[in-house]
Amino acid sequence: MSDTFFSGAPHWTWLILLYFFVGGVAGGAAFLAAVLDWVGGAEDRPVARSGYNVAAFGAIVSGALLTIDLGRPLRFWHMLFQSANFPALMFKGWSPISFGAWGILLFGLFSVLAALGGMAEEGRLHNPTLRAVGGAVHGGVAKLVGGVAGLFGIFIAGYTGVLLSVTNRPIWADSPWLGALFVASGVSTGAAALILLAARRGATEQALARLSAFDTKALVVELLVLVVFVVSLGALNKVWVSFWGLILLVGVVALGILAPLWLHLQRRPVARAARLVLLGGFLLRLATIFASEGIEHYRVTAGM
Repeated sequence: MSDTFFSGAPHWTWLILLYFFVGGVAGGAAFLAAVLDWVGGAEDRPVARSGYNVAAFGAIVSGALLTIDLGRPLRFWHMLFQSANFPALMFKGWSPISFGAWGILLFGLFSVLAALGGMAEEGRLHNPTLRAVGGAVHGGVAKLVGGVAGLFGIFIAGYTGVLLSVTNRPIWADSPWLGALFVASGVSTGAAALILLAARRGATEQALARLSAFDTKALVVELLVLVVFVVSLGALNKVWVSFWGLILLVGVVALGILAPLWLHLQRRPVARAARLVLLGGFLLRLATIFASEGIEHYRVTAGM
């Protein structure tokens, strides 16, 4: 366990929890879309386009949630530019928050460009300006833009976990595996979101079957990383003898990982499995955040 703690838990609202969840889904969806763009066939294009749409929407929502949570949203630009020396950029290489602010901005930029390219490909853009921008994102340019969006997507999916791990709070700072856990969860929830959306956008049965197979592998990886994360906490694991431990065991492991795995392997309706994966991804972040925030209540009873 960490030797020192914040004097109190961070005063985060549910907006931050939603930001963690939506950002993870968006990042995972962008990564999968980029992979399909680079190694998939023509039949995978509907899934890739759906992935970029999810990424663009999630990036915009995540940025809005994070900005609103600041309390003084109009000062968000101070994280990107030097207020006393505008337009000089504000970037602190030693600050995870500075890395995150720029990561979200660039992720949003490339995800939106990739999404506009897909919409132009489908003829869905009626605004002349957006149609011109989207029309420019095609062929090799589209692959390059999508690839960069995918790379930033993986960064965003894991960034929230890394950010927690460098804070001086119990659970978050007591394991080096939190970032990897959030990446695995982001990829599995991103795949689940695409399973739910791609079928409506013309995805073939073969493409959905490949998504289901990929989600199966992602869930196995997520389960293994979750086990390693819990084991790495050592004596601190006594904290899970609580309501949040029940959420982790039943909500995340049983409903969010094992049940979808069983459904995938039994070739049951993939939509049901996808909904459970999304539920598990949300509950993972819920349990991780609030177990740490309430740990003072458990330290005495756990003998720590």
